[in-house]
Parts: sequence; structure tokens; C-alpha cells
Amino acid sequence: MLMFYDFITIGGVTEDITFFSKDGLIIDNKKDVLKQKLLAFEYGSKINVKEYYQGFGGGASNTAVNLARMGFKTACLANIGNDARGQRVLENFNNNKIDIKLINIDKKLDTGFSFIINDKKDRIIFSYRGANDNLLITDKQKVFLKKAQWLYLTSLPDNSNNLLKDIFANKNKIAWNPGLNQLSGGIKKIAGFLKITDIFMVNKDEALELIKKTPQLSNYNDDFLNNCENLIKILKACGPKIVILTDGINGAYIYDGKNFYHQAILKRSVEIDTTGVGDAFNSTVLGALLKIEGDYKKAMSWGMKNTASLVTKFGAQNGLLNLKNIK
Repeated sequence: MLMFYDFITIGGVTEDITFFSKDGLIIDNKKDVLKQKLLAFEYGSKINVKEYYQGFGGGASNTAVNLARMGFKTACLANIGNDARGQRVLENFNNNKIDIKLINIDKKLDTGFSFIINDKKDRIIFSYRGANDNLLITDKQKVFLKKAQWLYLTSLPDNSNNLLKDIFANKNKIAWNPGLNQLSGGIKKIAGFLKITDIFMVNKDEALELIKKTPQLSNYNDDFLNNCENLIKILKACGPKIVILTDGINGAYIYDGKNFYHQAILKRSVEIDTTGVGDAFNSTVLGALLKIEGDYKKAMSWGMKNTASLVTKFGAQNGLLNLKNIK
């Protein structure tokens, strides 16, 4: 019997290992708006690591876990390798009640893997995409896509135009948090898809990357682009119905062309790991908008509650709350 899903998340899945270290030096680099802060370690040195964590990540995985915990019927469409890492990814999905029938097994490439350096304030992610770069949608999977209420897109392979065409050919609602491969070509590369995107979600750095790589928008100066209200309005003018922009400790913004909302972060006395906060916030806001019928302010509040819980635990998924606890 054909199943109907509230959400199918599409994109990257990984197993993650995080090293925690306070030995890095933060370097201000304001001359480059795309690389405003750098994390440096002494060249040639050996860094002792006293804490580490191994878990799961990737945009499609993080959002699937979060939406399932919010009570939505969720599946994930992604590629994993035929390896032990891939089996652990599947076990994680099963443990979180996520349907795995749309997971492809790649016989050539290993399951995606991320190495993360965390200085207890923020983190840098080194990502091996592996099998994620061979993601495709089979004819059988297209049938399931057509029956889902929402498709939630995360990072996709390079040269993903045909993949995007398959996804946007459906009449579903589309939420899109693009990866570097989609951002690197500027607005022109994804303009046609942006115009039929229901909710477009990026962080400030991603928004800057997208705009800076767009020649027709290059006349904006850095001071203008450093203002999140200006950024989000530029993105909204490119076609999506709603834009969500996150800006780290400065909170998050939503703009639908008429209403502009800002939500501050919720402080926690213990803050261990910020990995996955964007995925948690964005997918919680989207889920909340469906549960509480478009109440932006409450949806953003729920999103911040969930991310405030997430950062108190190791990893991109451990601290995610179920719907009862979010409320």
C-alpha cells in the first residue's frame, strides 16, 4: 500500500565526529565579508583533545529526526554507502521512526562523514560527501514524492539541476535550505526554482555567499549586506513566498513580503555544541507553522526553544525535543 508522508526530507546524511578544543585562535577578518572570522591552530603542532563525540548529522537526517519527533510522518530520501557507517545511519533512522524505504545504497562510494572542530562557542565542519554526491531519484521514488505534503530540500550534489527539476515537478509544498553546491552559482543558477519555493531558509553567511556570487547584485556594499533586514528582503525579491534567515547569537528573522519578524535566542547556562542549530530551528518553525496555523511569532519561539535544548547536548540531534516538550 502506498504511504502518504507529511514530509520527505531530501539531501545529505552523515556520521559525525566532533573534537572539542579551546586551543584555537579566533581571527577577525572583516576585509572579507564571506570569511569574517577564522579559526586558527598553530601550524605543525599536535593538539591534545580531551573530549569528542560521535553521532549523526547531515541536513536531511537532522530535519527528518526533528520532524518525526514533532509527530509528523516522515521519510528521508538520501544516499548511503554499502558500509558499516551506512548501517549505523539506518539504525538511527529506525530508532527515530523515520521511514527508510527511500534510502539508496551506493555500491561505489562510502557513506558521508563529517569531522568537526568545536571550540565551545562555534564549530567548523569538514565534510566528506561520499555517497551523497551520487544522490538520484528513481521512477519508483517519484511516485512517493508526489504523495507527500511537503518536500524538505537540504544540501544536494553539484550539477543538481536535473535533480531539482524532478523535485519541483511535483505539486508539493517545498521548503529549501540549500547547500554550498547550490549557493556557489549565485541567484541565476537557482532563480527558476526560487520562484516556486514556499519557504527558503539560509543563515547569514549562506545569504551573503548567494548574493555575492550574483553579478547583478554586486553593487551592494558590505555594510548594506551585513544588515539582515536588507539581506532577507533581497532574497524575498528573488521569488520565494517566505524567507527564514538565521544569524547565530543575533537570532533569526522571517519575512513574507509584508511582515518582518525577529526572534532573539534563548540563553542557556550550559552551551556545549551548536552543530545542527540551523536545521533544528528551520524545521521546527516549519512544523510549528503547520501545527498552529501560520502564527509566525509562536513558530519562531518554538524554534528557539528547540535550539536552546539542542545546544545543551553533544551532536546535531541529541537535544531535539518532542512536540509536547516544545509546547
